[in-house]
Amino acid sequence: QRFGAGELGHRVEVSGRDEVAAVAASFNDAATRVEALVRSHQSLLANASHELRSPLARMKMAVSMMNDATAAQRERLKREIDTNVAELDALVEEVLLASRLDGAQNLERPERVDLLALAAEEAARVDAAVDGAGEGQATSVLGDERLLRRALRNLLENARRYGGNEVSVELAARPGRVELRVCDRGPGVPNDLRERIFEPFYRLPGHAEQAGGVGLGLSLVKQIVERHAGQVRCEARSG
Repeated sequence: QRFGAGELGHRVEVSGRDEVAAVAASFNDAATRVEALVRSHQSLLANASHELRSPLARMKMAVSMMNDATAAQRERLKREIDTNVAELDALVEEVLLASRLDGAQNLERPERVDLLALAAEEAARVDAAVDGAGEGQATSVLGDERLLRRALRNLLENARRYGGNEVSVELAARPGRVELRVCDRGPGVPNDLRERIFEPFYRLPGHAEQAGGVGLGLSLVKQIVERHAGQVRCEARSG
């Protein structure tokens, strides 16, 4: 009753080894999952609400200036509005995907996905080089092709945005897994922030105003990878 009334941190006492104790333990497990989900959605909603303000404010200003603008100014204002609409669209799409991944217990459409073939397609979009083992079973994993493509695309776009022109993808087959690296020659990430960049809406100091990105890209990568029983990390590159 206390949990149902909103005390999400409440748990029941588990004692003994009978059916009641088993039910209590199951309730506590479910309560922990529900609490984490609710907290995650609350944080996502709060951050998304904050992120929505900037493009909306810029659009409002551009629209208010439209009537008194010259033809050249109108064209510039129209481009500004189009840019902000695209930013809003990307933000809404990524918030919805993050929310869907939070709520899903299992992958919707698991299938064999060849990561080398996927990497070749996505790398071609951003003119990145690909280095990997032979195509086939060695580089294939069981997963959701659409989600894995999204994760790789986010990593490549992030590398292109912050890492300069030298972007590459490396694949290696390991026992029971496939290791995929997206490499660039950007300024790097300070050691104490290498976990934080995978938090929703977190951006490195000084990067918030850079063109493109709404701060959810790497967070989605982490969610997708963990949904596939994998791990993601940021490492310094030699040189």
